[in-house]
Amino acid sequence: MKQVVTFGEIMLRLKSPGFERLLQTPLLEATFGGGEANVAVSLANYGLNSAFVTLLPDSALTDACLRELRGFGVDTGYVQRAPGRMGIYFLEGGAVQRPSKVIYDREGSSIALAKPGAIDWAKVFADADWFHITGITPAISQSAADLSIEAVKAAKAHGVTVSCDLNYRKNLWKYGKTAQDVMPELVRYADVIVANEEDCQKSLGLHADSVHAVETGELDAAQYQRTAQLLMDTYPNVSKVAITMRESYSANHNGWSACLTTKEGFYVSRRYDITDIVDRVGGGDSFAGGLIYGLNKLDGPQQALEFAVAASCLKHTISGDYNRMTVAEVKSLMGGAGSGRVER
Repeated sequence: MKQVVTFGEIMLRLKSPGFERLLQTPLLEATFGGGEANVAVSLANYGLNSAFVTLLPDSALTDACLRELRGFGVDTGYVQRAPGRMGIYFLEGGAVQRPSKVIYDREGSSIALAKPGAIDWAKVFADADWFHITGITPAISQSAADLSIEAVKAAKAHGVTVSCDLNYRKNLWKYGKTAQDVMPELVRYADVIVANEEDCQKSLGLHADSVHAVETGELDAAQYQRTAQLLMDTYPNVSKVAITMRESYSANHNGWSACLTTKEGFYVSRRYDITDIVDRVGGGDSFAGGLIYGLNKLDGPQQALEFAVAASCLKHTISGDYNRMTVAEVKSLMGGAGSGRVER
């Protein structure tokens, strides 16, 4: 495998300490994060050559952000300095029946202002064989949506495999277009789709009968298989659809599994009962990163799916956006380890 390229917005993440409410005390934990950057970090941790593409202002914050990404082994050579600002998101960690809350402050960010032509895609894809994008970037602004469409078209023109995490974010679609106005065009250039229990409905208008069962803990994988098959029938270019299945009993206790539909078969993963969650933000990104690794490096779709689910399960134990696990650690959980005993 040559290089996996991801494209999107990375932000300054400001989180209240522990499970405090925002500004309950005058402290905020400052880190960085964003869906596509999170995937790039996961892949670098697994030993793959990964690159992250974005636009950021010429500032000390950008310098710090890029230093951190390079520290994980992510190639930041395609990052463009551009007018605008770095987006911010504020996070309040949920507990028990109180959900986590995210507040976005990203209007006027460099990537929101960027237009088609801002990135030299021919240069970016010259040494790439996989491109990952999400439904977050097209939700930021019309110009970011146009740039995203330009990106997937260029990727396909260069023979690069495209994966798209639909990642519906209702609080971002504010510029006059809905997800269903934009995302179908992007999906027409994708080979692999990643989604959760509501993304197919909200982003593409494809309905799963069990979409609301996430709140009851009763999920029917067969319903997701039908939705995935409908997606593949609607978009014949798509060869694989992975859907994560989260059973949300409380902010701290989730059931976690996933299914994968391909043109050859249907696969369901092991289910993990995750209690005392440390941080679930970035959980879906860690699944996407694990799936990309598994599809390229492991033996068959079932192993790829199991790796992705195990990787994401472990991300729930790590604070911050990034999954900091290694291949060996993920495979250990896949093999049955999980007691949490001290390793000496």
